[in-house]
Amino acid sequence: MTTSPALARRLGTGDAVAIGLGSMVGAGVFSAVGPAAAAAGTSLLLGLGVAAVVAFCNAVASAQLAATYPSAGGTYVYGRERLGPWWGFLAGWGFVIGKTASCAAMALVVAAHLVPAPWQRPVAAAVVVVLAAVNLRGITRTAAATRALLGVALAALALVLAAAAAGGRADTARLAWEAPGGWYGVLQSAGLLFFAFAGYARIATLAEEVREPARTIPRAVVLALGAAVVLYAAVAVAVLAVLGAEGAAGTAAPVLAAVQAGGWGWAAPLVRAGAVAAATGALLALIAGVGRTSLAMAREGDLPRPLAAVHPRFSVPHRAEAAVALVVVVLVLTVDLRGAIGFSSFGVLLYYLVTNLAAIGQPRAQRLFPRGLQVLGAAGCVVLVATLPVQAVLTGIAVLAAGVLIRLLGRAVAR
Repeated sequence: MTTSPALARRLGTGDAVAIGLGSMVGAGVFSAVGPAAAAAGTSLLLGLGVAAVVAFCNAVASAQLAATYPSAGGTYVYGRERLGPWWGFLAGWGFVIGKTASCAAMALVVAAHLVPAPWQRPVAAAVVVVLAAVNLRGITRTAAATRALLGVALAALALVLAAAAAGGRADTARLAWEAPGGWYGVLQSAGLLFFAFAGYARIATLAEEVREPARTIPRAVVLALGAAVVLYAAVAVAVLAVLGAEGAAGTAAPVLAAVQAGGWGWAAPLVRAGAVAAATGALLALIAGVGRTSLAMAREGDLPRPLAAVHPRFSVPHRAEAAVALVVVVLVLTVDLRGAIGFSSFGVLLYYLVTNLAAIGQPRAQRLFPRGLQVLGAAGCVVLVATLPVQAVLTGIAVLAAGVLIRLLGRAVAR
């Protein structure tokens, strides 16, 4: 039972779209094309289509559930309400642990674009503290900062597209069908690109702070995801047309390489600034989302109940936000985070599997989208898990098992 005050409903459709799109246009749009090209060649465009379909299915399931259960916490709440407490716990635990690690990894991405290696960890920690402070001032401050950062990132991507079109190196022949890894490579590229879209969950996670959630959330989710798909497709086509699949796969920064190859080397600092803005915006929204899920879990006793406090003036879960920021800072300063992406991917897919299973059972009166989309979304999550590295899956299972043990012990102590 919820015992903490409700959060204030201050976000309109534009704010929700900005937060969702800002979460998706993160560092992934500047870097994901390279690994996807390595896995699938030019057929990464097909992988992008597969990822977009699975993401759309997951997004509309989230939107349908959020319209019915407009509370902070996203699938943690939906799983509890539709499937039972354990399903909700598994989704919430996987999200909080996996995305906390992702926050730390994203902070290091930001720092890597700003300072030399010896300074990256302390700078990354400082970035986390600053963004947490912005979030603690209220959700409208978070939305305003996200809009500003998103504007910088979109301007940089517009520059990339202009460079590809006008630089003289683009060749549509480089887009010819090529699938060196076969269908497995296509699915692997879909898995890599899918996680770049995962930010649409931030809209549902913040449902308790959205005005008219039954109307606003479905609209914002579809608009944000649609814009992200178009943007990713445009960037992928531009990079492949300039560099080809082999050239894109051979660099850690394919978007920047495409600009430089087109003779627009002067624009490289602007593209780097766009990458920093995109990663910072995604990190800002991600910290907010993890904080809201932690709030929901604390309300039910699945995390320490003091984290359920809501600030009386700023209407934010200030203790949960501060706790998330503290853990992220500790991870940034102490842990090797190279495996964070794979583990986070496992947690995200589990999260959306529970989302789709919860939405499948909704009655007709609550249904906004056909049930078949949720069935397809659940199947897509299972298929994409099969493309993850074995180590990521094993780590994810181990962390989930640890969470189950902690919950059992906590319940035993409470009794």
